[in-house]
Amino acid sequence: MALVRVAQVTEIAPGQVKIVEAGGQKIALCNVGGTFHAIEDRCSHDNGPLGEGTLQGKLLECPRHGAQFDVTSGRPITLPAVVPVTRFPVTVKDGQIFLEVAP
Repeated sequence: MALVRVAQVTEIAPGQVKIVEAGGQKIALCNVGGTFHAIEDRCSHDNGPLGEGTLQGKLLECPRHGAQFDVTSGRPITLPAVVPVTRFPVTVKDGQIFLEVAP
């Protein structure tokens, strides 16, 4: 696994999502009350752009059909999604955000 710098802490306010790219993948980087979480930017229900959805607390809602995912685990919380999405470990150091991804 490789540690890839994807953003600065100041770029993503609490309650916001930023789509980043690392390891050839689009990833939704979410700020939940000052703690950062990262999941793949793909709804497991229909491959929709999950990161374009709304983040409320730790739940990210897909803009297409309303499936909600827990960004701390990648687990789907509501239908129509039933399969989890990939979660990526996040490291914050000196104001920089890094994700652990396969090279």
